[in-house]
Amino acid sequence: MGALMKISTNFIMPFRRRRQGKTNYAKRLAFVKAGQTRMVVRKSNRGFTIQFVNYDEKGDRTVYSMHSSQLKKVCDFPVKCNTPTAYLAGLYAGAQAKSKGIKNAIADINNTASKGAVVFAAVKGAIDAGLEIPFGEEILVAERIDGSHLKLKKEFDEAKEKILASKSPKGSK
Repeated sequence: MGALMKISTNFIMPFRRRRQGKTNYAKRLAFVKAGQTRMVVRKSNRGFTIQFVNYDEKGDRTVYSMHSSQLKKVCDFPVKCNTPTAYLAGLYAGAQAKSKGIKNAIADINNTASKGAVVFAAVKGAIDAGLEIPFGEEILVAERIDGSHLKLKKEFDEAKEKILASKSPKGSK
């Protein structure tokens, strides 16, 4: 009979959201320590979701949330998953957040965003609405924002004017 060996492992199971690739906990901890409102921008196949979220010990509190499909009601802009739509959604969300008392925020972008990603256009829109968000302009492809590459320049300018002119447009939450 051979001697029985004790088998020990040092394996620690990571959190479920980490295993799924949904949450970067090191990045989230940095956001929480900053103590500022987060501007969360997520892209889906149907549009963009923009939320302004504050940390709370019992769970994050959403101050304002919108989906880019609201642009149809607000300014009659054709909603797609493109850069002009992201910019206008960010502009609208930024104006609404500012009316709810938010003056500055930190951009919480998806882990996979790279230079020129459309989610950065939403952040640029919120900055143009008057929010203070730390943002490097070099990561954005500025010539795509106005929709001229999609032949939407006229509609884009009209929608932007409607959003900027409206003092208190209707939105969600």
